[in-house]
Amino acid sequence: MKTRFITLMMAAFLLFGYSSCTANAEKNNSEAPTKSVSEAGKATTMLTKAMFLEKVWDYENSPQEWKYKGEKPALIDFYADWCGPCRTAAPILEEVAAEFSEEVIVYKIDTQVERELAAVFGVKSIPAFLYIPMEGKPTMASGIARSKEDTKKMFTQNINTILLKKQQTSDAL
Repeated sequence: MKTRFITLMMAAFLLFGYSSCTANAEKNNSEAPTKSVSEAGKATTMLTKAMFLEKVWDYENSPQEWKYKGEKPALIDFYADWCGPCRTAAPILEEVAAEFSEEVIVYKIDTQVERELAAVFGVKSIPAFLYIPMEGKPTMASGIARSKEDTKKMFTQNINTILLKKQQTSDAL
């Protein structure tokens, strides 16, 4: 029942409230690495393929078996610098990452630099967010809500329900 609710909630956001960019190389065919959005003092961490293999999942050695390597649940933001909704989501996600820093780690993957990682998860539209609980399979969601408040609420609800397995209260629905 809870899984069905989360699925319906994500579908509703995708159909009615989300905006996103199509993660297509034609949008920006630059092969050069883009500047890092994760600087000192930020609550998010940039991931390269090598770091992903070490800290998240070694898909090269165990492609058929998902085995999360992290010590805390994680949220991965697949983004690109040219994507407007990604730029809108970035400061909101930083805020949420700071609030949940003791419980959850938030990573960012630049899809223009780390194309293989985006392909591994079938990312075709950005921003896309991969929620990785300590146990079980990860959950992918894409796009952002129409307002800052709704986007922050979406991140918070997904972190609480998917990553931290906290029960939803009726007033949060």
